Amino acid sequence: MSKTAKGAIVFDLDGTLIDSAPDLHAALNKVLTEEGAELVSLTETIGFIGHGIPNLVRTALAYRGLGADRLEPMTASMFRHYLASPSALTQIYPGVIAALTRLNEMGHPLGLCTNKALAPTLDILKALDLNRFFDVVIGGDSLTEKKPHPAPLQAAFAKLGTPLLYVGDSEVDAETAKAAEIPFALYTQGYRKTPVEALPHRVAFDHFGALLPEIAAMEQARETA
Repeated sequence: MSKTAKGAIVFDLDGTLIDSAPDLHAALNKVLTEEGAELVSLTETIGFIGHGIPNLVRTALAYRGLGADRLEPMTASMFRHYLASPSALTQIYPGVIAALTRLNEMGHPLGLCTNKALAPTLDILKALDLNRFFDVVIGGDSLTEKKPHPAPLQAAFAKLGTPLLYVGDSEVDAETAKAAEIPFALYTQGYRKTPVEALPHRVAFDHFGALLPEIAAMEQARETA
């Protein structure tokens, strides 16, 4: 990339660009129903999100006291139910479309790095018409490592160009950015469980409109360095 190319920006998906918890919650409760187990609340499901569907199922299984031998069939069932309807209840967070559109217009290469498996990620992006914004998409099964290991985020930037910022909502995202030595912007309306001040970040924001001037300032500082 040329010296005049804009800095690249990579986004997390769940809890950052989209509120996917309702669809994950619906699929998980179908799995628990099949197991004859007590259902979980949406709040409880949100607490399980962050390390991909297999870990979500593992956490729910332990939470409901089910045997470890049920992990594999429950995970397969979760994928089946979730893939059948991955975006029916999912909503894009306010300001996301306008922000991504503006960043594209400004010339920033954009990527996505999520612990969600690649197949449902691509389905959701297409269903919500978000796929048009991203040059690179790294899913939780795209590499052998998942976040918070830095490899997935580094792989995204390797294809995009000079890193400017990673945008996420959770402890996993903050740890990933720190491990990859990439500046981190924390979206405070996602699935975070830790106080904002306890997570390392360059920027914290509660609406995507507030992120744009921060990015402009960072890009200006990068270009003049």
